[in-house]
Amino acid sequence: MARKKPKSRAAATRKAAQKKSPARKTSTRKAAAKSTARRKLKSKGRVAAPVKRKRPKQHVAISHYRDEDFKADGLRTYAQYRDLGVAEASSGVARAHVIRLIGPCEPEVVSKLHFHDVDFQMVYVLKGWVKTYMEGVGETTFQTGSSWTQPSRIKHLIMDYSDDVELLEVILPADFRTVELTA
Repeated sequence: MARKKPKSRAAATRKAAQKKSPARKTSTRKAAAKSTARRKLKSKGRVAAPVKRKRPKQHVAISHYRDEDFKADGLRTYAQYRDLGVAEASSGVARAHVIRLIGPCEPEVVSKLHFHDVDFQMVYVLKGWVKTYMEGVGETTFQTGSSWTQPSRIKHLIMDYSDDVELLEVILPADFRTVELTA
């Protein structure tokens, strides 16, 4: 007489488990009980489902170079900022601007230890060079083509820079808090 073929993989597994030794049957039952217990916990809401964040509406930002777009209305008095339109286009998720540091560098004005309360910050040297100090890193000179990230709240300062330095800075979120530290 021909054997009946199990209808599903689960049925085949159960059938195979029935043929195994009593010790195997016990461990199979325990695994099935754990699996059932997990399903019950999930159904009672004890296992948190991943939260899906609603993303702000965003649109395209296009910015072409114009020298007159550099403004002295940013965070630092010794810098001019060219906003790239990212803050508005991203509904405040991020900010991107080109920073032109005005030379010559005056350390008594520039070299103030501070930190930014941000989620992300990255700087890329477009032109010239800049010498910085970052807590835990020390002094570093960055030249054209160099980049770095600064973790949130890392204490840092600018020590010196070339008269022609330009930096691209990307920060999340667009609006953030800067805290200057006193000695």
